[in-house]
Amino acid sequence: MFGTLALASPWMLAALVLLPAIWLLLRLIPPRPQRIDFPPLRLLYDLMPRQRVAARSPWWLTALRLLLAACVIAMLAVPILRPSAHTGLPRSGPLLLLVDNGWAAASNWDLRKSVIQATLQTAEQDHRPVALVALAEPVSDLSLSPAAAVAEKLAALNPEPWQANRGVFAKAIGDFLRAEPDAEIAWFSDGLAGADDNAFLKALAPSGEEGKVTVYRDSTHDVLALAGANNAPSGVSVRVLRTGTLEVPLKGSVRALDLKSLPVGQADFIFAPGASETTATLDLPVDIRNDIARIELVGANSAGSVQLLDRNWRRRVVGIVSGQDQDVSQPLLSANYYLGRALQPFADVRAAQGTSPSEAIDRYIDDKLPVLMLADVGNLGPAEDKLSSWIDNGGVLVRFAGSRLAAAENTLLPVKLREGGRTLGGALSWEKPQKLGSFDANGPFAGLAVPEDITINRQLLAEPDIDLPGKTWATLADGTPLVTAEKRGKGLLVLFHVTADTTWSNLVLSGTFPEMLRKVVGLATSGPAADASAAGAPASSTAPVFASPSRTLDGLGAFEVPPATAQPARVDQPGVGRADHPPGFYGPPDGLVAVNALAPNAYLKPLEFAPLNATFEAYAVAKPVALGPAILVFALVLLMADALIVFFMSGGLSRLTRAGTGAAALVLFAMVLALPHEAHAQSRPFDAALRTRLAYVVTGDKETDDTSLAGLKGLTAYITERTALEPGPPDGIDLAKDELAFYPLIYWPIVPGQDPPPPAVMARVDAFMKSGGMVIFDTRDAVQRDAGQADTPAGDTLKRLLAGLDIPELEPVPPKHVLTKTFYLLDKFMGRYDTGETWVQATPQTADDADKPVLDGDGVSPIIITSNDLAGAWAIDDNMNPLFPVSTGLERQRELAYRAGVNMVMYALTGNYKADQVHVQDLLERLGR
Repeated sequence: MFGTLALASPWMLAALVLLPAIWLLLRLIPPRPQRIDFPPLRLLYDLMPRQRVAARSPWWLTALRLLLAACVIAMLAVPILRPSAHTGLPRSGPLLLLVDNGWAAASNWDLRKSVIQATLQTAEQDHRPVALVALAEPVSDLSLSPAAAVAEKLAALNPEPWQANRGVFAKAIGDFLRAEPDAEIAWFSDGLAGADDNAFLKALAPSGEEGKVTVYRDSTHDVLALAGANNAPSGVSVRVLRTGTLEVPLKGSVRALDLKSLPVGQADFIFAPGASETTATLDLPVDIRNDIARIELVGANSAGSVQLLDRNWRRRVVGIVSGQDQDVSQPLLSANYYLGRALQPFADVRAAQGTSPSEAIDRYIDDKLPVLMLADVGNLGPAEDKLSSWIDNGGVLVRFAGSRLAAAENTLLPVKLREGGRTLGGALSWEKPQKLGSFDANGPFAGLAVPEDITINRQLLAEPDIDLPGKTWATLADGTPLVTAEKRGKGLLVLFHVTADTTWSNLVLSGTFPEMLRKVVGLATSGPAADASAAGAPASSTAPVFASPSRTLDGLGAFEVPPATAQPARVDQPGVGRADHPPGFYGPPDGLVAVNALAPNAYLKPLEFAPLNATFEAYAVAKPVALGPAILVFALVLLMADALIVFFMSGGLSRLTRAGTGAAALVLFAMVLALPHEAHAQSRPFDAALRTRLAYVVTGDKETDDTSLAGLKGLTAYITERTALEPGPPDGIDLAKDELAFYPLIYWPIVPGQDPPPPAVMARVDAFMKSGGMVIFDTRDAVQRDAGQADTPAGDTLKRLLAGLDIPELEPVPPKHVLTKTFYLLDKFMGRYDTGETWVQATPQTADDADKPVLDGDGVSPIIITSNDLAGAWAIDDNMNPLFPVSTGLERQRELAYRAGVNMVMYALTGNYKADQVHVQDLLERLGR
């Protein structure tokens, strides 16, 4: 009931044998001083020889002191009270553990794992065989094993990035329960309903009726997820889902990141009480919106709380077909050029070249493009019927006028055209060029400004018709249509009555033209148009295209190397994440395909336990209680009581008044000593703000902190001597108290075995790194790694520390990284050791990186990890002499270590400016090319 008592240092209890000796020493107490009057006559009577015998200590005082000594000994033994792991289960028979380890269990996985471990500890104490079933793993044999062996399996168990598939285990569980009728079941559920839970619950029902099923569930938190991101013209919206079991409002935020894991925007959302869905909208410019590759729920660590976005999502694909002859068209004056430049900010453009318009249209329809633009294409040929079916199934066709369209006869126009058109100076002519008149208030161009500098020299005239006003989106100053459109089936047919180049007007040169195209393209679906075969056209015979996994998500929503079991995904139908297709990015860097954990139209349903007569428990683990502090307080109370007893027995009360003055003076002196320290503490942030300083983390280990201070002093002196920067003296900072924003770079040496800072402190470090700061983590264990140790104590400490930070994907410093060329040209980053690897944030690779002397990349890597002991190489004494030798014994290594430090400081201060094209020529000359 009360748990077990453990001792961290049980050998200290051997000191209890000294209590008898302490008792003998405490039997004596100095006799109380005797007051004797000293008149001369009393000397004759009172000076009688007396034998002085020491008085015995009272028994109760001796017992108090023995108790005090026992408390001190017990405190040194470090007693710990470990509460019993009460699982709510009867303690007999085999035990079957069912664990939901899908993405829905990832947000509080550590707590779930602790509860399972506590259950296994109880089973081990009761000598019960255990079978563990991970419900997101493939079906395997259910066999009983000792609890200790199952605990090893549990240690390697992690949440998967797909949902638990309980239904496939129904038969195996049923067979197990028939073979072990006395077995009891503990189901650690995630609370999220699956596709085939009925069969699973039916298999557990017989045991539930017998009261042998215990279900662990989290009734205080909803399962949260993201699905159905949509790049609408007004902004990026994403569906935020929850199981909706709580009748309380819920607030949160989503964060958008690019391919480099850098944040580009954030938006808030709120659930109404009992609502299972809401929407978060990111109001961002189109250029920034197109860089989004990942949207995630802030604070929810799971694959389901992440939406990955590929290029097809970000930009609608537009096919351009021009009727101009290739041999006479000038590239910079062609319709393809003007349309491509106007569409580039918000759409992917495919321009047909070297093929006829009919063939290009057929290929684009087979590729399921959502938008086609035909520039002066007159005769559509055999593609006309297929194009008409494509429009009926959701395609958007935009046509531009020209001489070929004016001379052709076809039905794919929103209005009937008058023969010949109207030109400046022609039979149907203006006396002067016409200006743009207005946009229809109910059309997609409503709200756009009407520029005064647009002039129209020629147009295709529409025949007057009763339906013409309802089909007109834009008119000229004389009221004739400039843009007309018609809804056909699920699609849209749009006609610009001028050309897509400058021959008939200067519309394509205005800033209004891209906005008009953006509005039109925004009317198309974000995905490709439906296949024309649905309307009777022949389906495409193109074989499916598959993409290999590039980066996949783990159960916690972090990127990882794709597992060996991951299979290529179909590009046109990537589907949702599962065991053979984990959520993540598939394909090459310039053509990524996103696979997410949830379908766009997915909903989250709470798991119904009603069919199961089970006992319910919450996820909770009682933490061990250290009894040392309580014993220490009790011992101090006993010590003060002993001191007061001796004080009164020795007559100290009469001297209390005389001591008052000295005590007051002592208190006043202490207050005076405290004032300078407070003033110094207040002035330190102002000094750091006024002058650039390097900083190191005070670890509490004196040797490490002294080395860090001496190392940064040496690097500061080197920077002052070799560069234009003159930093101030380095500061040792307390991560919990000091302001971090004043320091561009923080050096953090890793002390093996040291516990990570509290979560609140790590949150401050995380905010510092996301705000542009850089932290250098130095494990200083390169020698141990050279000796063959895969996992060093410092490395294990670093892993625990980084678990509390939002760390981007890392890679060894590439040869073309900006860090290698920020100030000095370096190919390696040495410290006191020269064999360790240096890691930075990974830079996404592109196809043209091979031709560049420096990799492109925005921002600064917020983290650098090394094992070469940088501060040890930089450290100097007061006479500017090195404190420690380097591994090779050559001062050239120390010089390169200083240069590595200079590059890191300059990189933190100036960023990636050396990657700009203006520096390419200088870099090529310095590289000797």
